This record gives sequence, C-alpha cells and structure tokens, in this order.
Amino acid sequence: MDTGGKKTAAAIHAEITREIDQWLHVLFVGRRKTGYLDFEASEMMMRSAVHRVAAAGFTELLQFPVPPAEQRTVPCSCGHQARYRELRSKLVLTAVGKVEVLRPYYLCAHCHAGQLPADVGLDVENTEFSPGVRRMLAMVGQDAPFDHGRQQMKLLADLEVTTKAVERTAEAVGEDIAACEQEEIQRAMQLDLPMIVGEPVRFLYVQLDGTGVPVVNKETVGRAGKTEGRPAHTREAKLGCVFTQTKWDEEGYAIRDPDSTTYVGAIETAEEFGRRLYLEAWKRGWSRAEKKVVIGDGAEWIWNIAAQHFPGAIQIVDLFHARQHLWDLTRKLYPNQEAEQRRWMMVHQDMLDKGKVEDLVAALRSIDSSSPELAEKIRIEVGYFENNVNRMRYPEFRRQHLFVGSGVIEAGCKTVIGSRCKQSGMFWTVRGANAILALRCRQFNGRFEDYWEARRA
Repeated sequence: MDTGGKKTAAAIHAEITREIDQWLHVLFVGRRKTGYLDFEASEMMMRSAVHRVAAAGFTELLQFPVPPAEQRTVPCSCGHQARYRELRSKLVLTAVGKVEVLRPYYLCAHCHAGQLPADVGLDVENTEFSPGVRRMLAMVGQDAPFDHGRQQMKLLADLEVTTKAVERTAEAVGEDIAACEQEEIQRAMQLDLPMIVGEPVRFLYVQLDGTGVPVVNKETVGRAGKTEGRPAHTREAKLGCVFTQTKWDEEGYAIRDPDSTTYVGAIETAEEFGRRLYLEAWKRGWSRAEKKVVIGDGAEWIWNIAAQHFPGAIQIVDLFHARQHLWDLTRKLYPNQEAEQRRWMMVHQDMLDKGKVEDLVAALRSIDSSSPELAEKIRIEVGYFENNVNRMRYPEFRRQHLFVGSGVIEAGCKTVIGSRCKQSGMFWTVRGANAILALRCRQFNGRFEDYWEARRA
C-alpha cells in the first residue's frame, strides 16, 4: 500500500520499542548509580510508551485495503449503488491514544451521499472517539461535573479530551439509554411486557418523590416560582425506586434486602413517570410479589400513580413527612414558644403514631383561631390528614413488619439526583438533565454493562 511517504506502523512500532529499551536502560543505570528510583514518574513514562506502541499496532490493523473490483459498490439508501472513490484517513482517540484509520469511501452518483461502511463496523461513525473511550467518557460524565471528568481522563487514562467532549458524549450515551427505555415503556403500555421468571417476592416496595433541579431560563418560561410573583428557577425531577424485603429485626422493624434497590428518574409529567416506574416494578417482580407496598409523601400525583399503576398495593404515607406537617402547624400556633410546641406535639404526634388519625383530625378541627392565615393553615392540614387516614395506620403496618418511612427514596434524591445535578453553579436543560439521569440510574442499577453489551449486538 502506498503510504505517501509516511512511516509504516511497523516502523513506528520498532522505533518506540527501541525507545522503551533505551528508557529501561536509563532507569537501571540510574538506579545502580544513585540507589533511587522515582517510581511514579517511571511508571507514567512507561505507560505512555506502551500506549504509543499499542496505538501504532492499532493503526496498522486499521489500514483497510482498496476493495477488489467486484466489491467496489455498496447499496445506497436512495435505492441506487454507491461506488468506491478512494481511501480516506481519520484520526480516532482510543483507550491507548490517537490512531489513524484508513478506510474506503463510497459515493452515490444519484443522491451524492457518501458512505464509510468501515466506520459503521468499527462503531466510530460520526465520532472521533472509539467505543472504549466513549464508555469512559460516559462513566466520568455521569459521576461528576464534566470538567472533573476531563481531569480524570487525563489522570487515570492519560487521554487528553475537552470538557465539552465529556459533556456531549455522556449526554449522547444517556439519550440513547433514554430512547431504549422509551421503547420498552411503549411496549409495556401495549401489554407487551417481558416475562420475568423467578421465585415469589415476599415484600416488594415502590417509593417515589420529586426534587427541584436548577435549569436554564428557557426551561421555566411561563412557570410560576415558589415565591408568588417570582419566576421558577427549577424543574421537578421525579425519582422512583423499587426494593425488596425478606426479613425484620428482633423488634419487628423491616430490613431492606442488601443491594436490592433500583431507580428510575426523569424530568417529565406524572403520567409519563408513572409508566416508567410501572415498568421497573414489573421487571423487579411486581406480578410475583406476595405483599406490594407504595410509600410516598402526601403529594396528590404520587397517589394518582399508585391508583392507576399499582392498584391493590398497600399505600403508606411516610411517617416522618406526616410528623413534619404537625411540626409546621405547631410552629404557627406557638411561634417562638418551644416548650408549648413540644407539649402540643407530644399529644398530637402520639395520636398520629398510634394510627388514631380520626381523633387527630377532630383535634385539629377544634382549634379556634381569629387569624385568617392560621385558619387557612389549619384547614390545609386537616385536609392532608383526612385524605390520608387509611395510609396512616402505622401500628397496623408495623404489625405486618412493613416500612413506614420513605428514607430510601429521599436518600436516592440526594445521591442519584442532588449530588450530580444540584451542585453550585449548575444549570441544566431538561434534555441534558434527563440524559444524565438515565445514565446515572442505569449505573446505580448495575445495568450499564448490559446496555453496552447489547449495543454491540
């Protein structure tokens, strides 16, 4: 093959091999003379040299020959044939550094579309990064701020990439994962659900919650903020988790099965999120569960999802959210009077904890206030407890050894969403946030490698 005056890969390989030999010689001579070895500097230099040898080898492997005369046409999407024109070169960053790919280029005379079939086969179509590097970029991009990912790529893999490359690649992989998930959701809604075979599940829990993610201004146009008259600065990301339980401790308190929690999350409507969470619960064995439980706070959208997608499940309002409602009220009733607040809470929290919610509602209704603002607060809290009476039978739930708190999903909101998407100075597009959330959920669920293997097939 005509190399145009360039060094062949074999020649480069031989040259770098000589360089390694010379470097090793310098190391051994230096150590004999001084008795000292800068181990870190030496291993980094050796890694760089080995990468260069490997890159030279890859370059040689990726030099495609001119196709034989009988193979110089390929089908074009327009229905005609694209003909071979020339060998074209492309630089690709791999896990061992930059390599040159020389491959056949075909052009359709009818629609003038060009084709590079080798790029498709190598999975480098429309990208300058190898599959292995894209996998690394996705991992560092979902784990930490994109610039931190750039630094990690240099430190851990000795690869120079830009911050924007980390961002674009991680989001592209996340978008592909999200697209695959949407296809699954659509099939599920058509009752084309995967048959999950396995042992019965003793207790299966679904928990769900929402948390605000800071977004760019265009994502909040027309949306009211939490403060009246002020625009919104966040969009709610909904997160759901599914986990199992088989045991409880000596006091009867539920124990979550280790490593049993999986997550789904996105910035989307409650209707869309309900379908997403339903599919995850189905995958985890919802149809085989002996006891099914949905836990959340008092938000209406949560119980609408429970009613639509998880009928028949035991519904539980998180006990600590319910207590917080009482604390919010007592602070209004007795501002700056901590002793009075504690006394009031002892009586009313006792009713709540014992599941005497009807008595609690009656006690709240009996509070008399001349303040319109306080009266409205009391009315709201009465409605909250009244609407959730059967979801607050905590002694009954305890007797069944069930969880009564939503700590798992609250921790998930912090670790899955907050630690990555809510750091200082971050502002997301909905598209970008959803891509990273899809990628993070796949990683937290231990399914990223499954996705990566599937995309090779």
